[in-house]
Amino acid sequence: MTVLTDVTGVLSNDIVSDLWKNLATISHKTLNSKATAEHLLTFIREILPSIERIKYSGVELPQPRQSHLDRLSEILRSGVELSHQALATSRWNVYRNFQLAKKMENLEETVTKYLQGPLQAEILADVSQVRVDMAERFDRIEASNRRMERFFEDMKIGVGVGGSGSGWIEEVVRSSEEDEGSFGNFSLSFGLEFGKNKVVEMVVGRKDFCVIGICGIGGSGKTTLAREICRDEQVRCYFKERILFLTVSQSPNVEQLRGKIWGHIMGSGSMNTNYVVPQWMPQYEYAGSQAQILIILDDVWTLSVLEQLVFRIPGVKFIVVSRFHFSVFNATYQVEPLGEDDALSLFCHHAFGQTSIPSTANQNLVKQVVAECGKLPLALKVIGASLRDQNEMFWLSVKTRLSQGLSIGESYELNLIDRMAISINYLPEKIKECFLDLCSFQEDKKVPLEVLINMWVEIHDIHETEAYAIVVELSNKNLLTLVKEARAGGMYSSCFEISITQHDILRDLALNLSNRGSVNQRRRLVMPKRDDDGQLPKEWLRHEDQPFEAQIVSIQTGEMRKSDWCNLEFPKAEVLIINFTSSEYFLPPFINRMPNLRALIVINHSTSYARLHNISVLKSLTKLRSLWLEKVSIPQLSGIVMESLRKLFIVLCMINNSLEGKDSNLADIFPNISELTLDHCEDLTEFPSSICKIQSLKNLSLTNCHNLTRLPNELGSLNSLEILRLYACPDLRTLPPSICQMTRLKYIDISQCVNLTSFPEAISKLVSLEKIDMRECPMIANIPKSALSLHSLQLVICDEEVSSTWKEIGKAKPNLNVQVAEMQYDLDWLDTD
Repeated sequence: MTVLTDVTGVLSNDIVSDLWKNLATISHKTLNSKATAEHLLTFIREILPSIERIKYSGVELPQPRQSHLDRLSEILRSGVELSHQALATSRWNVYRNFQLAKKMENLEETVTKYLQGPLQAEILADVSQVRVDMAERFDRIEASNRRMERFFEDMKIGVGVGGSGSGWIEEVVRSSEEDEGSFGNFSLSFGLEFGKNKVVEMVVGRKDFCVIGICGIGGSGKTTLAREICRDEQVRCYFKERILFLTVSQSPNVEQLRGKIWGHIMGSGSMNTNYVVPQWMPQYEYAGSQAQILIILDDVWTLSVLEQLVFRIPGVKFIVVSRFHFSVFNATYQVEPLGEDDALSLFCHHAFGQTSIPSTANQNLVKQVVAECGKLPLALKVIGASLRDQNEMFWLSVKTRLSQGLSIGESYELNLIDRMAISINYLPEKIKECFLDLCSFQEDKKVPLEVLINMWVEIHDIHETEAYAIVVELSNKNLLTLVKEARAGGMYSSCFEISITQHDILRDLALNLSNRGSVNQRRRLVMPKRDDDGQLPKEWLRHEDQPFEAQIVSIQTGEMRKSDWCNLEFPKAEVLIINFTSSEYFLPPFINRMPNLRALIVINHSTSYARLHNISVLKSLTKLRSLWLEKVSIPQLSGIVMESLRKLFIVLCMINNSLEGKDSNLADIFPNISELTLDHCEDLTEFPSSICKIQSLKNLSLTNCHNLTRLPNELGSLNSLEILRLYACPDLRTLPPSICQMTRLKYIDISQCVNLTSFPEAISKLVSLEKIDMRECPMIANIPKSALSLHSLQLVICDEEVSSTWKEIGKAKPNLNVQVAEMQYDLDWLDTD
């Protein structure tokens, strides 16, 4: 449901760096799999004859030596077969290509072991009478082995064979962008143009229409149409960019939404937490200008909620997107299923990468499958993508299973879910499980990519690289959407700049498949939405006498006191997600009975910071590796030691000096942490010096901390630090000279630190520094001369005013790329949170 924002330039940088580094690795292992196979074949064809000549040279070898050579021959011949498989696999089969790339890496390691182990010494000893001839052949083997090692290393870091690989990732995200309508005319060719023109006429042409409905069944393209209207030039000009897009969902925080709407009307953004929005607003109470304002409310489910969100004020218009018609609508546009030609074109785009049926495809079979999709865009996209690069027998199997169900028009939503479930059941088991995990997150909310990757790494025992491959695969199959913020795309982007969203019907599908079986046996125990009473589901409480087997537990509640919790047991839980809406919250006592918990996510959705109680329960989490706290007041952590914790995210929180003081030595509390993020922490004025004692810290992000005035002089003691983000800290005026002691630092981001005046003079000591992002730093007019000695520096992003200085430095450093930052525009009106 959420459109992918502007992705121009994504991964255009040549630097191998943090967040997109894993995606870049995937792109190389998939885009370059054919190049990998060709290089592997060349290597084998070069080395195999030498091995064969040794085997059949007429020199009798001891049996162990002969066995070694036989085994090596078998391995090399298997490599030929593996290469042929890779050459025959479509580039779009991301996960398959990723698996083949891993197998080729394993093959390289095995061959290296044979060639660099005892084999050379043993054979040379046993065939000493021909050593001159054999030495030449072994030199050839070693040279080929070195070339192969270099090739695989280049592939791992994202350079070398096949180019940079960034084009493949651009192709993936651009495809999603086009499908959701970001390029306008592309999606309009699939039946949206007529609807857009009709609604624009209602919004702009009829001043007497205040509330306009866009209605249709789930998956029919209502939200895509609404976003197209937001981007329409006539609409944007008429409302002078005063457009607000909000997603309401089934369990909305009405007061928060009212605050955002009223703040937008008053021209002051969201109102502060102490402001009470009037329940009724007669026309004369509105004191603002008479400028036209447009507010889009997406995914509205009930009239009672809608009536609380609509303000009848001159100049303010509402577009309401819903599956239902409401009596408050002045006019309604009903989104109909696509026409036959548009449905076929959309399906072919996702199944074949073109808008018509290829000559090599079975035309009747394709049309039959399209007919089974009910002309609904979501079904056409998901089922079409699942059939891409599959053989005809696979198509026949899917078509048969689709035709066995009722038509989508009959009880359309359940049958639509059942039909798309067919695509899910054909996924590889691990990818299917990862898709089902997505139902654990709240409806219609952006999920930071970092949160998802951390969860998958912990519960599926996979490497981050494979987790990113699965994200790309699910994106290619239209089962999730990658959302990129304006600044994202650099490989060191922060976790908040790239997020995951999912259509609510796809979430319902994941919930449907996850909720089968008894409640105590489910792998995922998820509250789909907050109950009206704000308590735990009665179904859970009826089964509290037995342990729950869930690996993931996700709850949504209101305020919870100690007495509100029940005696639940989750002995196998590895992930706990707590969403709540309250200013006071008692953490669940059953956390004490989660001995295997590895990831804990606590998010408050109220308008005020929540005070957490029972924080001491964290002491029991000896295996916890990732902790995310959002919109809470950070309590004192004295007496708590979290030795296993590796990643800590503190987002939109009040710090209350709880991270500093004699009882809050963070090096003692988090002795092995490798990644620390403090984002939008308004009361953070000084960075806690005790953090500088954490020698394991590799990634430090202090972003959007608008009152941060200074960094400790000891900051340079973080000897392992590789990434330092100080984005949007406007009160920060200096960087401590000690940062020049960070010899492992690869990336520093000081963008939007508008009062920062200079870099330290000894910046040349940052021998590993690869990238500097200093856009919107107007006070930095001069660059230290020692910057000429930054031999590892490859990319600088800066404003026009200072770019000439960096370009002068670049004349002496041919590998330095200086990018002048483009002006970023505020797209808050498209925010769906």
